Amino acid sequence: MKIPERPPTLAEALKMGDGGDRELKRLVGVLAMGVPPAPGGRYRHWQTLRYVAPPDGVSHREWWAAMKVARNSGRRRIPLRDAHGAPFSFCMPDPVLELLQGIDRDASGQVLMEDRVVNPSTRDRYVFSSAMEEAITSSQLEGAATTREVAREMIRSGRRPFDRSERMILNNFQAMRAVSEIRGEPLTPEIVFRLHRTIVDELLTEGADRHFLRTPGDRVAVYDDRDNTLLHTPPRAEEIHARMQSMCDFANASEHGYYLHPAVKAIILHFWLAYDHPFTDGNGRTARSLFYWSMLRDGYWLVEFFSISRIFGSAPSRYARAFLYTETDENDLTYFILFHLGVIRRAIDEMREYLASKSLEIREIESLLRQRVVLTHRQLALLGHALRHPGHPYTIESHQRSHEVSYQTARTDLLDLAKRGLLEKGRAGRAFVFTAPSDLRDRLVKTRPSRTASTR
Repeated sequence: MKIPERPPTLAEALKMGDGGDRELKRLVGVLAMGVPPAPGGRYRHWQTLRYVAPPDGVSHREWWAAMKVARNSGRRRIPLRDAHGAPFSFCMPDPVLELLQGIDRDASGQVLMEDRVVNPSTRDRYVFSSAMEEAITSSQLEGAATTREVAREMIRSGRRPFDRSERMILNNFQAMRAVSEIRGEPLTPEIVFRLHRTIVDELLTEGADRHFLRTPGDRVAVYDDRDNTLLHTPPRAEEIHARMQSMCDFANASEHGYYLHPAVKAIILHFWLAYDHPFTDGNGRTARSLFYWSMLRDGYWLVEFFSISRIFGSAPSRYARAFLYTETDENDLTYFILFHLGVIRRAIDEMREYLASKSLEIREIESLLRQRVVLTHRQLALLGHALRHPGHPYTIESHQRSHEVSYQTARTDLLDLAKRGLLEKGRAGRAFVFTAPSDLRDRLVKTRPSRTASTR
């Protein structure tokens, strides 16, 4: 990846020739243009701005200077400092406010709760599926090679991982579950260490430091996998403990001297840990876990239903570029915040499409049954999956994990479907294995009325 050109500072952009009256008047005129922080709704970095035609009679450097003045007027500092001691900051231009408004509106749950798919009886299944998706895609971002189908089978069946890739995915899944459990707790270095240890369990060889922290002798840096370009060198290892405590203090603080939107705070935490890079491995996965923790702690339960890593994985260069834009433009976090808000927005939209499709799928199955048989929501979901995956095996244990119900409830669901002729029952050793018949759709249409299944 090409490192973006470092923009001229405001002082450099305002530098005049001989400083005469004519140049001074011109400078005053440029600054009086009223250029917003994000002209046309785009918060551009110098790297792209210099290729865009400036307003008539204004040079690129003058345009940039006017823009920087507008950005600096509303800049908000955070406690994070770079490796040289310079602070990070951000501003709140219109594109940020617009994205936050949409996230707040949709995160209220009103749109989703109108759909029968998301209700107390089905919520756990969708949260489980979302945690699986985040675990898989987060691991794939870090190089895991296991396919989605194999990874889902591993998690649902509860079997041990066969290789490093599967171990990475299972660890990430367990970390997502842990994040949900500690959402109400204040962040401490020990909690960060605990999450990280879950993420790297059986993946790293434990050294002298039980937390796998970088040491002064470690040469840890971030490189582009494609061309080995150096993208980021983290602060000194000697600063890790102090910097992590500062991050936790920021995460737990209710006052910052200005209003800090919860989503922006969660994004900053993600950036903070990724920037400090305190561990020898697993920094990205831990940083994304902190984002989820922060959002859940502030009541944004919606994030349990979507995966940000899947969006990151679809455009990894954009993630790296947002990071580099921040570092090269005087530690302006607005670039990373805007990118991350866009990821959240896209994840919400895709989640709504997914939930709508699942709702339609269930209605179609109910239509096939012509309301002659009443099945539980778990049975309907399994039949929907079976229609899309002919021959897929189901076990009592996998059904139990997918829906987070008791063993007896899962057993009743599957035996009932087998009794109706909608699943075929076999054995693998001592365990029952159920598969969908090849003519399942026809059987659904022909199913005769029978005793209603439990609706637990």
